[in-house]
Amino acid sequence: MNLNTQELMQVSGGGYGIWGVLAGLITFIISAVEGFINPLECNK
Repeated sequence: MNLNTQELMQVSGGGYGIWGVLAGLITFIISAVEGFINPLECNK
């Protein structure tokens, strides 16, 4: 199957995109805040 130039320009890739990066950043911030509010002690 061969694609012409116009069809190749319409192809969009996958990847995480802005929503994946945003979700990861929000998850990191929530986890960091929770770590400061409710720290767990290590068993010594």
